[in-house]
Amino acid sequence: MTIAFLGLGRMGCELVEHLIADGRDVRVWNRTAAVAEPYAARGVVVADSAADAVGGADVVMTVLFGPGAVHEVVLDDDLPIATGALWVDVTTVGPAVADESDAWAKAHGVRYVHAPVLGSLAPARNRDLGVLLGGTDADARAQAREITALWADSARVVEYDTAAKAAVGKLVVNLSLAVGMQGLVESLRLAQAGGLTLDEGLALAGLPKTVFGVIAGMKGAMVRDRSYADTQFSTNLLAKDVDLMLSVADGRAMPATTAAFAALEHARRAGHGEDDFASIAD
Repeated sequence: MTIAFLGLGRMGCELVEHLIADGRDVRVWNRTAAVAEPYAARGVVVADSAADAVGGADVVMTVLFGPGAVHEVVLDDDLPIATGALWVDVTTVGPAVADESDAWAKAHGVRYVHAPVLGSLAPARNRDLGVLLGGTDADARAQAREITALWADSARVVEYDTAAKAAVGKLVVNLSLAVGMQGLVESLRLAQAGGLTLDEGLALAGLPKTVFGVIAGMKGAMVRDRSYADTQFSTNLLAKDVDLMLSVADGRAMPATTAAFAALEHARRAGHGEDDFASIAD
């Protein structure tokens, strides 16, 4: 089984390592060619184009920046994925693009599963990601589940009968990250305004059974040190996801999410786009 792997961003690089370590026959491609060069030195086939990568491949995996990239690489260019091949898209997209991808795949005789992951780089490295598998073809979902098991926590794999449901599920989970971080930041501002130190505020937020305990455990050290360069989930990526959330909400009141989006945009303008999203605390 040949797997064409398209997209070597931070998450893509983590996931493809598991395929390589498992001995899978992998071809890689990335829009910025220099990123793929180290793989050639390791004996991995590096394709010159996305079309070259997918030619004759049994499975195509896309781990791209967002819905615009899915359009550019696959849908708009009619990427020549082989008839009967499985396309597993890990990219975070909204339900509309998931539906478009499903329709495109059906029209081209391609089996399609949307398989976004839940978690950041450290869980990816440790094979501890959640995975959402959405698609109308149960056999395709089963094959995608076998492949994504290489980086999944089996207790956090959820299947849906449509790709759109998996897309929405990913946004729902990421909303908790954005709103949770915004809430932690505001709780620390309140603590300091009232005379507590930053450390005392973080200690309160991190107490067992507190609402902000998880996010304080994940990002507290970054906030304390004001050091965001060890990017697990970039500000640019989360801002893109939150923009998708607000679009999918279709005018429904989302004040907390809107506040988180404003904070992320402020951090991006301050030069933190490629830093971890904890930079909204700066």
